[in-house]
Amino acid sequence: VQLVESGGDLVQAGGSLNLSCTASGSAFTVNALAWYRQAPRKERELVAAITSGGGQTYYVDAVKGRFTISRDNAKNTLFLHMNNLKPEDTAVYYCNEARESGWTWGWGQGTQVTVSS
Repeated sequence: VQLVESGGDLVQAGGSLNLSCTASGSAFTVNALAWYRQAPRKERELVAAITSGGGQTYYVDAVKGRFTISRDNAKNTLFLHMNNLKPEDTAVYYCNEARESGWTWGWGQGTQVTVSS
């Protein structure tokens, strides 16, 4: 599976962005998926996750109520809608399988989100 993230941009605090992740391969549609982010000098962290059918989602406390994860399996695409962005949301955002380690797909190039105060 090859992953391509897009949609990142420079926005002011309080703004919104929509991220997309497209993938090749049928494995994308049968796995739980997640968005991760990595800020400068910090480790990559899971931000939001969604089950294979989209029926259940998970968010870290820092983004609850502001971010929404969704997926369109027919289009092999994962989304992250981000509202009320804060400077601390500044990071490179990646998509991948929802797991704690041992990712088998490799990582895409990510998409940069920068939130100015």
